[in-house]
Amino acid sequence: MRHVVLVSCLLCAPSFALSQSRVTPSDSLSKVERTVAAHAASQSADALALLERLVNVNSGTQNLAGVREVGRMLRAEYDALGFTTRWEDGAAFGRAGHLVAERTGVGPRVLLIGHLDTVFETDSPFQRWERLTDSTAKGPGSTDMKGGDVVMLYALKALQASGQLGRMSITVVLNGDEESPGAPIAAARRVLIEAGARSQIALGFEDGDGDIRTAVAARRGFTGWTLRVTGTPAHSSQIFRADIGPGAIYEAARILNEFRVQLGGDPLRTFNAGVALGGTTITSDSTGTRGTAFGKSNVIPEHFIVSGDLRVISAEALASAKSTMSAIVATPTPHTTATLTFDDGYPPMAPTVGNTALLAQFDRASRNLGFGEVGMDNPARAGAADVSFIASTVPQVIDGLGPGGTGGHTVNETLQTRTLAVQIARTAVLLNRITRAAVVP
Repeated sequence: MRHVVLVSCLLCAPSFALSQSRVTPSDSLSKVERTVAAHAASQSADALALLERLVNVNSGTQNLAGVREVGRMLRAEYDALGFTTRWEDGAAFGRAGHLVAERTGVGPRVLLIGHLDTVFETDSPFQRWERLTDSTAKGPGSTDMKGGDVVMLYALKALQASGQLGRMSITVVLNGDEESPGAPIAAARRVLIEAGARSQIALGFEDGDGDIRTAVAARRGFTGWTLRVTGTPAHSSQIFRADIGPGAIYEAARILNEFRVQLGGDPLRTFNAGVALGGTTITSDSTGTRGTAFGKSNVIPEHFIVSGDLRVISAEALASAKSTMSAIVATPTPHTTATLTFDDGYPPMAPTVGNTALLAQFDRASRNLGFGEVGMDNPARAGAADVSFIASTVPQVIDGLGPGGTGGHTVNETLQTRTLAVQIARTAVLLNRITRAAVVP
């Protein structure tokens, strides 16, 4: 309940206009931070050029060679910055792998999180960078999230140019399978989870809701669920008879409606039924996304299967929702049986005092730079992300620090190019302040 109240209060914050044209430092910036901001502005063309090169390399999750190539390109950049880099092979979980870059200084350990892959595989019609106007460009991954990877990198370059990077303790993890995680998920996220265990602060560079006037201090996780129902087959004229019952489809419909009745009403809790099959015989593949059904209108159906997802804001909310759903399934109508299984995917990133303090630090950096205030993104509108895997162990976490844009996961994915420099400067100043004096919740 504490988490939900905190989210509700933060969501009441007003929106503010934001200038995205240039950095206008205020008197509250230090000399070092002014140097950082100036470097971020001066390197915006170089950052955009690197982003174009990255976008033009297809790195759909299943294109393992393409993901590795994007990793190779970025690894060279981190090597040049003096990081110790390594490639974690993904064969154990069926993916390309992950890029890790580290350096150790005197400040708190900060974890920077991104990913190398996109949703656009080699057979997608959306493959190339296209400049639309002087402030927009299209391209696969331009916002989700090669744009975020570039923000991260160039913030570190700005810190190097100002002489501050050498004293920082930073771990960068760029996963190669965020859009379609490998299995088992524990193996696919082992490197990230281990990095989180060593870190005091984490920053994620997903694009959030595409609006750089907000950042993410809480994300809902998602858990898959599958409901299987069996009924007593008979001639349709006998349906609902006391010794036969309603059949599988009616019983499944009753259970799904009870989910709606008992779980509805909380905007931070959703429970979607995504695919369903019912009839005399059914088949379903191992992913639960494809199958076949056979039945006749004059036969009471014997089988039904439905798969969906459950999204909540905290571990406590997840346990409560699972308990409610399981209790509904545990009391089937006579002459039917039902089973419910859960497949935990991404954990929730619950709102915490530490996350709120870190967001406030980011907001102050933005206002000091002349970019206006940064509020909290509505968790009801944010999907899951890799940052959630470390959110329960790292004391302070925010996400959504990538550039602004629209149309993510579609062939209309469009970047607002001028927001790159904004996010680079904000991130660099935040990292400088974190190192100078750790944020205390």
